[in-house]
Amino acid sequence: MQLLHTAQVGQLYRIAEVRASVLMPDCDRQLNELGFLIGEQVMVLRRSMPGADPLVVRIGMSTFALRAAEAALVGVQNDQAYAVAQAAARA
Repeated sequence: MQLLHTAQVGQLYRIAEVRASVLMPDCDRQLNELGFLIGEQVMVLRRSMPGADPLVVRIGMSTFALRAAEAALVGVQNDQAYAVAQAAARA
């Protein structure tokens, strides 16, 4: 698993977790309200500059700009690895 702020631009991922943060106590709740839910597909569309804020992220039919600190709370797996992990968890 990797974090969304390190995800490749244009690669399709699935959300595996949304972490809580002591520094941003409501951020996990806000991300969930925006649709960042476990199992949802997500893609980084572009970055303002390599390693810089913000990231433009597509989830479902919505597009958001996230700060790297916010994106670092979202754990993702590439779409195929997520499917394998879910199948193994059911077995």
